[in-house]
Amino acid sequence: MEKDIGKIPKNDQSEIVLRIDDFGGRRGFTIREYVTSERYTGFTKAGVRILAKDFPKFKEMVNSISEEDMKEEESSEEPAEEKAPKSKEELPDY
Repeated sequence: MEKDIGKIPKNDQSEIVLRIDDFGGRRGFTIREYVTSERYTGFTKAGVRILAKDFPKFKEMVNSISEEDMKEEESSEEPAEEKAPKSKEELPDY
């Protein structure tokens, strides 16, 4: 069984596809990138699959996100350009 739930445009050549499917005899919810270009048309390897048994927890987590959480912060300043380190000494220690 394959049932497309929806698509979200990513750019002019790809979109994110949400679908319910059976893979290896196990039902799940899949979120994958679909590309349409001259070179290749189809799903990429990029994506994630949530097994049906884990879907209630996934849904709970997504539903816990509020609209307020997703609002972008307003800034009156221009975004600062990040300066790349010029030498090994300027690299941070991790």
